[in-house]
Amino acid sequence: MKALIIGSGMGGMCTAIALQRFGIDTEVFEAIKEIKPVGAALSLWPNGVKCLNFLGLKEQIRALGGTMRSMAYNDFQHGKALTQFSLDPLVATTGERPYPVARAELQAMLIDNYGREKVQFGKRLVAVEQNENGVTASFEDGSKAHGDLLIACDGTHSIVRRYVLGYTAERRYAGYVNWNGLVTIDESIAPAQQWTTFVGEGKRVSVMPVAGNRFYFFFDVPLPLGLAEDRSTLRNDLKRYFSGWAEPVQRLIDQLNPDTTNRVEIHDIEPFAQLVKGRVALLGDAAHSTTPDIGQGGCAAMEDAVVLANELQINSLGIEDALLRYQHKRADRVKDLVLKARKRCDVTHGKEKAVTEQWYEELKSETGEHIINGMCHTIQGGPLS
Repeated sequence: MKALIIGSGMGGMCTAIALQRFGIDTEVFEAIKEIKPVGAALSLWPNGVKCLNFLGLKEQIRALGGTMRSMAYNDFQHGKALTQFSLDPLVATTGERPYPVARAELQAMLIDNYGREKVQFGKRLVAVEQNENGVTASFEDGSKAHGDLLIACDGTHSIVRRYVLGYTAERRYAGYVNWNGLVTIDESIAPAQQWTTFVGEGKRVSVMPVAGNRFYFFFDVPLPLGLAEDRSTLRNDLKRYFSGWAEPVQRLIDQLNPDTTNRVEIHDIEPFAQLVKGRVALLGDAAHSTTPDIGQGGCAAMEDAVVLANELQINSLGIEDALLRYQHKRADRVKDLVLKARKRCDVTHGKEKAVTEQWYEELKSETGEHIINGMCHTIQGGPLS
């Protein structure tokens, strides 16, 4: 059996490694000529970490991940904690630690583990065809590849999604812009082993530790789509949007490097139930494009990879049957994650001002139990809980 994998991001590489571990031949095709990960870092929650453990990457992920022992929400004006609590109960309940990681380092580790020389770069997919004997992928450079199945891990702008669904699934603007990057840890901004978030005015500023004595940071601001802002205006833009915010937020803005800070207009896609068409399957952002508000986008792709590989390994009624079983196990799960993230997005970013203000008030009496229970519920919905 040979699987064609389109895309060398988190989902694509986890899929390639998982299939390879089960003795399935794989070919990975990446559209770009040089890897440039989108986003500075991502949160790997225990469900994602367990998927990487399953792939034999336990020690590697611990070397890349930051030590995050507690969580806090702080008042935006004064910087005082509204609530602060240990993440130990989450670890005890789920059986694993969260590991925030730099995205470029995680992707490089996955590619190197699979075999960098086996990834074919500069292969932009333009068409997919299939019959009872297999799948053919056609690329922009005129080349073709043939396999028994094709796994589309080609991201939120997926070419294959339209082929599977029969229509174009439009991206939906979530209503806010996110700036993200990496800075050296500075405890005058936040404790080194804590995920700290400043909230107010429907905005947020957050830092969490990654390896190498660095904070992953992000700023969120509800804004219209398509503003003329770029790296040349970035620091002044953030100074304006966060005028009057606490001193640690001002320090973070002063310390960030505009040349390595990303500005992203956040979108998602309405969930859909069809993830498979014959011998072709969607995986990761191609199957469930979500906002980052519950930190589950990368983890969900890793879950997809594990489930897909297992279904191909343990079932013997043919490829199309195994892919339908993958779809059955994943469709409701990923729909739930997309809609949970959307709901959290709306509360966090002031879609209904009264609801957001109520959340700020509730944080003042939050012991951590309610937040951790919600996180555990999400995490334990994964395939390896």
